[in-house]
Order: sequence, then structure tokens, then C-alpha cells
Amino acid sequence: MSCCLLEFCRVQDLKTVREFLFQNQKLEPPEDNTQTAENELSWDTSDWESAWDHPEEPKGDGNTVGEESVAQTAPWMQDCVVALSPCSDLLVVARDHRAVFLTAKWRSGDSGREEMTLAVSWSGTLSAEDGECVSSVICIPLASQKRSSTGRPDWTCVVVGFSSGYVRFYTEYGVLLLSQLLNEDPVLRLKCRTYEIPRHPGVTEQHEELSILYPAALVTIDGFSLYQSLRACRNQVARAAAAGSDSIQPPPLAYKKWGLQDMDTIVDHSSVGIMTLCVFDQMKNASTLGGFHATVKGSPPAMSQYITVGGGPYTGFYYAIEGSSQPLLSHVALAVASKLTSALFSAASGWLGWKNKSEEEPAQKQKPKVEPATPMAVRFGLPDSRRHGESICLSPCNTLAGVTDDFGRVTLLDVARGIAIRMWKGYRDAQLGWVQVSEGRGDRESSPSAPLPRRHAQFLVIYAPRRGILEVWGTQQGPRVGAFTVGKHCRLLYAGYRLMGVNSVTSQGWQLHTQQVCLLDPTSGALRTITVPFHLALSDKKSERAKDMHLLKRLTTILRSREVEPDILESEAKSVLLDIKHPAIKKQALESLLANKKAPVSCLTGVTRALHDSLREQDPEAVDEALLQLCSSQLKLLTLYTDLQQLHHPPSLSPHPQSDSAVGVEEELSRVDGALRRYAQLASRPSVSFAQDSPDAPLPARTFLSQLEGGEGGEVVVVRNGDEAWNRLGSFLFWGCLTGQSPIHRVCNKLELAGISPQQLLSLLLSVWLHREKEVITKPEDIILYHLSLLPVPPGAVEESWDSQSVSPWWQQVRSACVQSNSAGAALLAALVAHRAAKSSITRLSDSKIQADWEAVSLELEQWAVCVRQLEDVLALQTLLWLPSPLGPAGGAPAQCCAKSLHEGGRGGVADSVAKWVFRQNLAPERLKEILLLGGSLSELLVAVSQRFPDSLSPDLLLAHCCWEYVVQWNKDPETPGRFLSSLTGISSMMWSTFMVKRFSAAAYLMEKVGKAPKDRLCRRDVGMNDRAVTTFMGSSVQLLQILIEADSAVEEVAPPELCVEEVWCGAQGPASIAELALEQRGVHFPLVQHHYLLAALLHAAM
Repeated sequence: MSCCLLEFCRVQDLKTVREFLFQNQKLEPPEDNTQTAENELSWDTSDWESAWDHPEEPKGDGNTVGEESVAQTAPWMQDCVVALSPCSDLLVVARDHRAVFLTAKWRSGDSGREEMTLAVSWSGTLSAEDGECVSSVICIPLASQKRSSTGRPDWTCVVVGFSSGYVRFYTEYGVLLLSQLLNEDPVLRLKCRTYEIPRHPGVTEQHEELSILYPAALVTIDGFSLYQSLRACRNQVARAAAAGSDSIQPPPLAYKKWGLQDMDTIVDHSSVGIMTLCVFDQMKNASTLGGFHATVKGSPPAMSQYITVGGGPYTGFYYAIEGSSQPLLSHVALAVASKLTSALFSAASGWLGWKNKSEEEPAQKQKPKVEPATPMAVRFGLPDSRRHGESICLSPCNTLAGVTDDFGRVTLLDVARGIAIRMWKGYRDAQLGWVQVSEGRGDRESSPSAPLPRRHAQFLVIYAPRRGILEVWGTQQGPRVGAFTVGKHCRLLYAGYRLMGVNSVTSQGWQLHTQQVCLLDPTSGALRTITVPFHLALSDKKSERAKDMHLLKRLTTILRSREVEPDILESEAKSVLLDIKHPAIKKQALESLLANKKAPVSCLTGVTRALHDSLREQDPEAVDEALLQLCSSQLKLLTLYTDLQQLHHPPSLSPHPQSDSAVGVEEELSRVDGALRRYAQLASRPSVSFAQDSPDAPLPARTFLSQLEGGEGGEVVVVRNGDEAWNRLGSFLFWGCLTGQSPIHRVCNKLELAGISPQQLLSLLLSVWLHREKEVITKPEDIILYHLSLLPVPPGAVEESWDSQSVSPWWQQVRSACVQSNSAGAALLAALVAHRAAKSSITRLSDSKIQADWEAVSLELEQWAVCVRQLEDVLALQTLLWLPSPLGPAGGAPAQCCAKSLHEGGRGGVADSVAKWVFRQNLAPERLKEILLLGGSLSELLVAVSQRFPDSLSPDLLLAHCCWEYVVQWNKDPETPGRFLSSLTGISSMMWSTFMVKRFSAAAYLMEKVGKAPKDRLCRRDVGMNDRAVTTFMGSSVQLLQILIEADSAVEEVAPPELCVEEVWCGAQGPASIAELALEQRGVHFPLVQHHYLLAALLHAAM
């Protein structure tokens, strides 16, 4: 096990975020700075240019949403302030005065698994003062106070610092909770510290705190007070919103304000927390600050430690007395340095106040009073006149800190001693983070004596954007344990805190779901987290785990090499797997070997059998059950794969006797032979495909193993990893049987003995049959159908306790697959074979239960009869829809249909499909009537479909749907007058109210305004079409209104038509058809229609 970079979330709508934050601005691509800066020094590249000690990186998803990757060349996110909640459920991206909040949402991915995404939940402007902009943001999740909580946050507060000095608190939906001006200088950095359970007795328990850094001041807010105030503000805002009021009374909030002295510039800080000096350190400080005559009394005081970085000195250490403890140098402070006394022994505290509603106006005109800061001098620092610090990142256990500077160095500080213990070079503009890993539950907890405490290891994560790499280093003097090649415009997001509002009581039994370090890639929107195993922190060369990791790396190197003999690969893999001691690493090595695409099957089988035999020879109590089960299942699958390969290439096949079902299938096939031939001519159109995607390509062993999993009871479960992989597995198992190249019964026996369920085998058989329709309908039917009819039906397909009203789930699965498939020809052939097999089995059962004078009537056979009739109808309809359009590709792609889609399309589904075909064929109404009544060269297929659907495709119903289709297409392109003229023969009232009245009103208002025929530019602007199209539209409107007048005068003389549907399609459920909607329309108002007719005639004449 080694370091890995795992994607756990993906940010959606990054293009929308960027466009909102950079409104009216054009992003320029980054310049290629070839000149070296003054402070930039060269670095040794032999380390990071060597081969990384990490596994293969997970490649990005190939079907990334286009909007997330288009035009992302410029490093736009480097100009933004980005903050991620420790729970990874809220991301804030801000720039200037705008901000976007993205919250977590779950959705089903392409593989069917639930995936977390971050989508925009709020975007807007945060600034309230003129000229201020966002300078720092953090997201603080607040713990729930409910007893049933398990560690998830109740809600998340967004704390925003501005260049005006204001600090404002928002909810995750952008609702302002409170705002306060703490200092008139810009806010440089916001940081938070939350409660952590002490790992050892005697360790000082740290309090929660929010720290706000200004150029010359530091404000700290107590976490408990902040937690209570934020909850109260949120409740009051909710009550005020419910009551329709904006007046709230927030509670007071305690804070301390320190004036940082003796540093030229400060850019970042870290609040280490409360520390207590030992007696020796107390005496040392007293002697240093008070001189020879200094005296020490009382217990050592508790102090809060703060570390700042910047310039003059490069790093500064500040200490502030906490609570009411005795001053450290109370007797000598006044005589030595009053300035130091006031800095060390005075506590500066204040109160955050809010204005009520009556004082709101004066507060806007005059800034609030800013309390002065209590001076605090630097205790000591790391002076370096030329070096300027840029950032500081404190470790989770508050013992180490990483500091970056403008020299391209990363310095590791010992916080307690105040010294630099390590330095890395060559990391300009680096971003830092920490990963803390706990030791696994192993020997230390299972010892017979008192269990030893679990050890913790810390790793420093360094992201070098200029080199585009992410490195993980062991501390304090540990080696680099991982490196990953990432983009050059990523952001390393490290919070350094968890949930606020947690204490030693409420955290009992909680599982805090937080991410320590996340890497955000703005190009793809991927959020990745770093996983580091604990054993990488062990420096013992004799460690068994370290030795096992070395063996695993050795195997990985062998598998990556291009030219390796199979015998050498097998021997090396056996040696490595047998030498590895830890079961988890041995399992990882075996899985990497089985997933290798170059390893032959014989090698995989030999290595797996050797490992399996080795585990069998060991003590059963010392063997890992999961590893043994994995070896057994993989060995079983490899044996099955080898046997199937041998069966698919037999020397010769003996002829099989013809079954009774095959004879019945030939009779049914002769009945539908003509329809199948016409369908095959249109279905076998030439297409482009790649050789590696061909279903006849050999199935690799690793693909076979990835789709089959062994269960505890010896059964084998087929995993569906997508339609393409499913069809390839089905072709590997059954295509040789269907084409007569493999012994059918021997293959089926092997699959049955392997423990694969008959339902999954049936699903694989139907999928390959329906997917490879072109080969099925173009090969000689007697061969394929003969072998399909020989495939055995497993016991239980028809229950022995059969009665005429029972339906077999086995045959229901076949029917469901056929009616849902768009391959009409292959589905009909499969249904014919299954119908004949079901009829044979039911007849045999009925002969033993029913007297000879009676004939068995079965619900199963009735459903098969309906299914076959429906598939024959779909075949005829699909054949018609596949006729090529005379317009070529401009006519659009042919529609696909299946029995299920026709059922879900309602009563007008068939007529709607034919209407779309009529539009693709560009048939005029007169030509359509001629085909339906008189016949013609194009009428053969259409008449055949009309005969199969006499009710659904009655002339009136078909013309109504064609009318509606033409007017829909005209509405998409109103400058094509032919489509509109073709639609004036049907349901005029619905057409007028849905598509025409808005354009007609716009044209009338336009002509009234200009007083004459409008020009082309005005017509395009107001009506949406050119002036010629408007003229044609007005003429067509006159004809439509004339039809409405004539129809209204004859509405009482003609009875409304009766809408019927064929008997086999009577179960169709879906939206109402156009004809049904037309019959529900109310009658028109004759004088109003006549008035519109005159208006349309005048407008047409004016145009």
C-alpha cells in the first residue's frame, strides 16, 4: 500500500462560476516568464525528475462535461479566494466583491453509483461598503447539539474578511448573520482552531478560537462564544424572516485585540494555542528578561502562542497570558520594560455590538467605533533581512509548522523550541498542507498487558504549481513517500480545523467525516484527497511492512516493463507473492497481477494456484479468510475462462438432433419471412467501427475477471459494468454456440457448474442476440435459429405445479427484454423461439394433467401471442421509419422505436412516429392522401403499417398528427413557409392558440406602429422572421381562420369521431394524443374569428 490520490467529488458549473466572477473581463493566458527572478535560486531536479514511488495515477474521466473544461487555459482561480469546508460539503469562490457558494449534492453516475458533486447554490455580491473587496474566506461547520448526531455538521457558517476591515458571517445560502468592523486595516487572513481530543494525559486541552489577522493587529474570538452567537443569530434571522421583519438583536460576542509590534511586515499567522511552561523555561525567561536579580513566584502561567511570518524578522513568536494566572515577571516588569509588561501581562477584551433598527441610518453614515489594540511585543524570531515569509501552515498536533518564502524555500519549524529543523528548496509559490495518520488496530492494541496508545504520524504535503507536482514528505527528517503529477493551476485546500462546538462530552462516539487535504483542479473540477498509509512513517529497515512494500514495488516494476518473458514473469510473481507476509499487501499484489493486461492466462493460473496451495498448507487460524476466499474464487474463474476458450475452438462438432421447437420456429419464420427481408435490407447499412471495439475481438482475462465475482457459497455473480462490457461477455460465452462453432450442451454445463444463476445467463444470451442484430438477420436463419432453439431451458422455468393462470418469471424476463429492445428483427426472432419452447413445455405439462378431450388454455401462451403480434407490428413500423429521406442527412436521423416506447407514448404514439417520418420524407398532404387512398411506389410499406394499425393510423388521425408535426417544425424555423402551408388541413384551433397568436399579435402591433408594411429588420426584431415570411404567414393565417369559420358552421352537422386503438395495444398508457386534445377544445366564438379573419386579410393585403 502506498500513497494515492483519490477523486471523491467533482465541481459542476465551473464555467458559470468563472463567468460570474470575471464579468466584463477577458482572461489572458499566462505569460511564459523565462527570466529568473532576483531571489529565485536553482534547484536540484534529480530527485523529482526520477521515477515516482507511487502507483499509477487515476486518469480523469474521458466524458468530462464540456462546459467544465472549455476555455480553462488561463489560471483564473489563482486570482480568486477559495475556501473549502472541512466536511467538503461547501465550497466558496470569491473575487473582488462577488462570491459563489457551491454545496454538495448526490447524483447517480454513468456506472450507477452515487457520486457527490458540488453545484452552485448561491451567487451574488457580498460587499456593503464602497470600494471594499473580499480578502479572506473560511468555512466553519457547526456541530449539531442533538443527541442523535453522529458527527455531521448542523450547518456551515461562511466567515468573510474584507479590505475595509469588516468581518461578516453568512449562512451557506448567502444570508448575512452579523457584521462588525474590528479594525480599519484590510483583513489579511482568517484562521480557525477547533477542539481536538488530547492524545496523551497531561496535554493541555485547547480551546476553540477564530483569529483574524490585520497588517498590525490580531483579533481573537473565543470559539464557544462565537458558536452560541452564530446559532442565536441564525435562529433570530429565521424567525424574523418568518415574521416579515428585518430587526434582530444579536447577543454580545467577546474578543481580544492585540497590537503586533517589532515586525516590519506581517502577511500570515498561526494560533498555536495554550501552552504551559515548565519550571526551567520559566526561570530561563525570567533571567533573560529580568536580569540577575529576577525572582519567580507562583505556578507557571498559561500562555497563548502566536506565530507570524513576513519580514523583519522573517518569523515572529508572540506570547499572551491567558486567564487570571500570576504574571510571569510581576516584580521586575515595571523596572525593566513597561512596554513589554503591557504586551505580556495585559488581556485585551471587548464586545461586538450591533445597532438596532432605529439606529440603522446613523450607522450607515458614520463608521462604528474601533477599539484600540493592546500592544504585544515579539518574544523572539528568526531574523533574515532578505527573506520574506509568504504563508505558514500549522500541523494538526500543533508541534510543527511549514513556512514558505519568496526564495522558493519551504522551512519546517519546531513550534515549541522556535527553531528551523528542515528546509526544502525549489518550491516557489508552494502551497502547504498536512496529513495526520493513525496507526492501524494491530499488535499494539492486542497485547496481553495494558494496550499501548495508538501512534500518529504526520506528513507534509507540498504542491509546487510551477512544476505541476504534488509531493508528500515524512516529518521530521523523513523521506519523500509519494509524488503525483498534477496540473499547474490547481489549488491545495487545507483547513486545519474540524467542527466548531465540539467538546470532550459531545464528541464521545462521534465519527468526524472530514477531509484533511484536498486538491482542486479548475480544469476538470475534480476534488481529490490524499491517502497515506501509516507504515510509510516507519524508518526501521527491518520492518516487515516496509519489506513487503519493497516487494510490491518490485512486482509493480516488473508488470510495467514492456518486454518480459511469460516464464520469467510467472516465476518472479510467485516469488514475490510467497515472500510477502502481510495479507493486505499480498492481496494488493495479487489484484495488481490479475489486473495486468500483458500477463497470459497460464501465468495468472499458475501464480494463483501456487498462492492458494501455500495458504492451504498454513495453519487455518493464521490464514486470512478474505485472502483465501479471493484466491479460491479467482482460481475458479481462471479455470472457467480456460475451459471456455478450449470449448470455443473444438476440433470438430458432431451434429445434434433437431428439436421439436426448431420445427415450429421454421413454420413461424416462413410467415414473417417477407417482412424480415425488407427489414434486413434497411438495417444492414454500412457503418464505421474500430477493430478493438468489435464484439468478435478476444476477451482478455482481466476483463473476464472484472465482470465476475465469487460469492461465499461458491456461486458466481456477474457484475454489470456497462452495456458494452456486458455485450462483450455475452459474445464470449454464447456467440460460438449460436453460430454452431461451439458445443452447446458442454458450454451450458460448464456455466451451470460454475454457479452462475440461470437468470443472468439468460440476460447475457438475450443481450448478445439483440446487440448483434446485423449478424443475426444476415446469417442463414436456419443455422442461428437452430442453435438458439437447442439452448436448454433450466429446471424451474415452468413450475411443476403449473396452472393455466400462472406466469413464469423465466419467460417474463424474455418478453421484457424483447419489448424493450430497439432491435426489432432480432427481438421478433427471439420471441418466436421462446414462444415455441414455452408452448412445448406447457403442452407436455398439460398432457399429464388434462384429459385428452380438453384443450389447454394458458395465460402464459396468451401473453406470448400478444407479445409476438406486438413485435411484428413494431417490425413493420421500424422498417417504414428506416426508409432514407430524400433530403439526405438534412432530413434528420431515423427514429428508433420498440414495443415499450409505443406503450409509453399513449394512444397517439404510433401516429406521432409516422408523422415524423412523413416530415422526413417531405410529403405534402395531397401526396399523403394519394398514397393512402390510391397507392403508389412509396405506399407499400406505409399501407402495410396502416393495415397493422388500422385504428391508430386512420386517415383523420394521421393527418392530424402530420399537421401538428409540420407546425411544430415551422415554429422552430418560421422562415420555411412550406412547412406551415402543409399544416393547414387539421386541428386549427390548437395551432392558433399554441403557435400563431403571439406572432400574429406581434405583426399586427408592428404594422400599427409603423403605419405601413414593415421592413425586413423590424420584422426580424419583433416577429422573428423576415418580411417575405411574414407575408406568407399572413396569407396562411387567412386560410387558417377561413377553415375555423367553415368548421364552426358545420360542427353541429358532423358527429365527433370515435378514437379507437388496436386490441393488442389497448394497454398503452401515456400522454393524450393530439386528436384527444383537439376533441376537448371548446368551440370558437364566431364573430371574434370573423373579426380576426378580416384583420388578417387586411394585413396580408398591406404586406
